[in-house]
Amino acid sequence: MKSSKFRENFWCPHFLSTIGYESIIQHLNEGRKNCKEFEDFLKERAVIEEKYGKDLLNLCRKKPCGQSENNTMKRALDVFKQQIDNVGQSHLQLAQTLREEARKMEEFREKQKIQRKKIEVLMDNMHKQKQMQYKKTMDAKKTYEQKCKDKDEAEQAVHRNANIATPKQQEKLFVKLATSKTAAEDSDKTYLLNINLLEKIREDWQSEHIKACEFFEIQECERINYFRNALWVHMNQLSQQCVISDEMFEEVRKNLEICSIEKDIEYFVTHRRTGQVPPAPILYENFYNSQKNPVPGRNQGPNVGRRGPLPIPQNTPEDGDYSLVTESNTLNTQYQWN
Repeated sequence: MKSSKFRENFWCPHFLSTIGYESIIQHLNEGRKNCKEFEDFLKERAVIEEKYGKDLLNLCRKKPCGQSENNTMKRALDVFKQQIDNVGQSHLQLAQTLREEARKMEEFREKQKIQRKKIEVLMDNMHKQKQMQYKKTMDAKKTYEQKCKDKDEAEQAVHRNANIATPKQQEKLFVKLATSKTAAEDSDKTYLLNINLLEKIREDWQSEHIKACEFFEIQECERINYFRNALWVHMNQLSQQCVISDEMFEEVRKNLEICSIEKDIEYFVTHRRTGQVPPAPILYENFYNSQKNPVPGRNQGPNVGRRGPLPIPQNTPEDGDYSLVTESNTLNTQYQWN
């Protein structure tokens, strides 16, 4: 079964390679970026919630909504506006809560950054030391190899000229050989010393790399756990906001349930009634009969603007042009009225 530990999976066979370490650092940087993006998301959501809450408050306090209603319906509308106002307040509170969560995420992110910085500085120094010592060691090796070649050439020169060189020439060859041997021995010591130093640095680097991997793995576990919990908390906050809003809306529904049509009608009638007697019908009045049979109790003064009563004809001995209506009511009238 393959291990998923950082310390066992981020190596490279090349001595100077830091690809494993850089891969971890890149992943951690991406994690920090993801936390920052969520932090910004919470801040933007807080702005939206705050604007929505303020808009609801302004709507409730400035916009009339059934303000002339009476009795139970008026109470239901009052509860409705009050609960919408409360919903607006709850969204303002949610905006503040989201800002607080964003602040916590920022603090967590900065805390991990500071903790990582110490490890990163240490590892960067270790990488530089390893690179510098590696270069010195390789230079020492190169010098050592050259000195060994010089010594070998000096030995070969002595052997080649053993029988043909003059004593003075042989002396020079032996001096050169001795000098090359000393230089080779010195370069060998220097090379070996650098190898030992490089090995010490390599061991220290390897040990610190393991510690860094373990620390970064712990940090990444903490980051994922914190990020997951923060998102979970955010979902709970949104769900709670829905519950709060529904509870407030339920108060409106309860008041609407007790809203009584009969009571509101009765209330309106009681407080706005104008009378129980309807107006009398307008009767037909004959123009002429109203003059002959005036209604009792009416003012019998002169009727200005209307023709006065017609004269009742009298049958006198002096006037033979008129005849009277007999008691049998037979009409023999000979006049014609204009």
